[in-house]
Amino acid sequence: MERRSLLCPNCGLLISVSEQACPYCGLKAPGARWRRLPVFNLLADPVVLVKAVIGVNIGMFALSLLLDPRTMALALNPLGLLSPSDASLMVLGATGTIPIDNYHRWWTLVSAGYLHGGLLHIFFNMAAFHNLAPLLTREFGTSRFVIIYTLGGVFGFWVSYLAGVSLTIGASAGICGLVGAALYYGKSRGGSYGTALYKQVGMWVVLMAVFGFVVPGINNWGHGGGIISGALLGYLMGYSERKRETAWHKTLAALCLTATGLILAWAVLTSLYYRLS
Repeated sequence: MERRSLLCPNCGLLISVSEQACPYCGLKAPGARWRRLPVFNLLADPVVLVKAVIGVNIGMFALSLLLDPRTMALALNPLGLLSPSDASLMVLGATGTIPIDNYHRWWTLVSAGYLHGGLLHIFFNMAAFHNLAPLLTREFGTSRFVIIYTLGGVFGFWVSYLAGVSLTIGASAGICGLVGAALYYGKSRGGSYGTALYKQVGMWVVLMAVFGFVVPGINNWGHGGGIISGALLGYLMGYSERKRETAWHKTLAALCLTATGLILAWAVLTSLYYRLS
């Protein structure tokens, strides 16, 4: 039986398949086949999206250990528990001046956000991501959440590259992008809820800064770049109470997810090639 109606991929309202543009939100070609790609389905369910991001991080961490099994031995220092070797991280897409200047691997600005230096590193990052994601997907929408997380991580790593950081990894740059957007939202919204949120997230930033200067090896440049870019992206794109997500947001988010998927696939394939050869 031929389908005569569909849900607009942008506003979710029922429209005719013959519509050239959604009569409610103005989305052009709402019935186009490319709008039914799996990446758009992923954007439609924030719970599945968050689980997918965490799952990919765990998968990349496991692979980084398997590429050099000697690093799987339990370390005496808890901070070094199950730490991948630098060689494994390099082939999987760690970023910094070494991979970018020496090997022109600019794509590592994306892949580095899915690599971690130890069990505690990935645990704390994924716990922070899991706690922040519901807030950001609710207040900004899933598409803007993806844009902020992806571009916040890229910009954070780019800032640390400009600062001369030789090798760096971790989801914290992207997470700090979410923190920056949450700061902007709380300050912009105001009221009792916005003010309380702003103060709470601001306290996280202070504690993060203190932790970053006390504990060696923390990429403070990446954290700062992520926070600034997240706040700027939140300001430029707006949040749900003031501006509905547009088709442009959904398209850009789909591009971010697709680019991330392709880059990580390339990182995995090349790392396996180097390992087997």
